[in-house]
Amino acid sequence: MTKKPPLPEEVQSPYPIAESPHDGADNETVAAVKELAAARKRRLQPTRTQIGIGAAVGIGSAAIVAGLLYWRGNHRK
Repeated sequence: MTKKPPLPEEVQSPYPIAESPHDGADNETVAAVKELAAARKRRLQPTRTQIGIGAAVGIGSAAIVAGLLYWRGNHRK
């Protein structure tokens, strides 16, 4: 016996209050979502090529900045 009073039929929600139980089987939608999540995780991790390119760009940028800082220009004496 519940402590809730009964509600009239016109006041009750046409939608279920609780979610229906799932059978636990993986369907194709769940498999596709898992595959997309795995692909996204792989994309977020940088590859060795990307790390190498980033290091080359960083070293090159540092060399350009150092060259500009130490450049004396054409000084006439």
